[in-house]
Amino acid sequence: MLCRVLAGMAIAIMTAAAMTAPARAQGVVVLVNGDPVTNYDVEQRSKLMQLGAQKPPARSEVIEELIAEKLKIQLLRRYAIPDVDKDVENALTNMARRMRATPKEFTDNLARQGVVAETLKSRMKADIVWSQIVRGRYQSSFQFSDKDIADRIKTKNPNDANVVGYDYTLRPILFVVPRGSPPPAYEARAKEAEALRGRFQSCDEGIALARSMRYVAVRPQVVKGSAELPATLRDMLAKTELGRLTAPETTQQGVEIYALCGKKQSENAPAKKEVRDEMYNEAFKVKAAEFLKELRGQAMIEYR
Repeated sequence: MLCRVLAGMAIAIMTAAAMTAPARAQGVVVLVNGDPVTNYDVEQRSKLMQLGAQKPPARSEVIEELIAEKLKIQLLRRYAIPDVDKDVENALTNMARRMRATPKEFTDNLARQGVVAETLKSRMKADIVWSQIVRGRYQSSFQFSDKDIADRIKTKNPNDANVVGYDYTLRPILFVVPRGSPPPAYEARAKEAEALRGRFQSCDEGIALARSMRYVAVRPQVVKGSAELPATLRDMLAKTELGRLTAPETTQQGVEIYALCGKKQSENAPAKKEVRDEMYNEAFKVKAAEFLKELRGQAMIEYR
């Protein structure tokens, strides 16, 4: 009996040693509920945090961020959040798109700066998990009445109190430019878009005209509130007559213009959205700090 017990202990010790060997090889800095943060993790996160920063972050700051990240991701053991990895990939794709790059081009650029894609994905995963759990846990704290919003607007900028919003019915029209084309190709397509603007007098006739052009894609109709739109597009639409086209914009896929096919007043003005988002961020910051403090108090954190 004793021999079997000793044999079992030996196997357990050997298994534990095999599992922790890679972590020890990288140099464990801290254990967070048994999950290691290594020197490699600290080095990678330092490089990521330094991108766009004026000076490198302090090592202690990096370690604290990684501890918080571990605690957030460990919440997946307690809460079921579907499709987290898919959400991470979507977030990475959207980030690359904003940089006018494919996901591969974006991650290759990170690699050239010494940051592996998994470092960024780990931070994204923690943010996605954390956001969903905090929102669900403190849902009632993120509900704001119209009066609360109106009072904040009056305090912040009284001139915005009477500004109205609009719901716009739009038809995006894309003048396709193949990826990798030289600048003159975009300039030529922008001239075609400007020529269409001059001939476009109504959505009924103008959309058919756009569809008859070569390498022009007329996308499905969308309805967007002014509060949802970027300020640049909102300003363009404010200056565009109903049934006409906005000025051309260069995008990753070519040159894009919008047909303004409908416009009606909405209660969701940009100022209201801005204030609501501001109040939400303030409440989220407070509740998130409270919850993280609670998690740290319950955690076993062992510095090495």
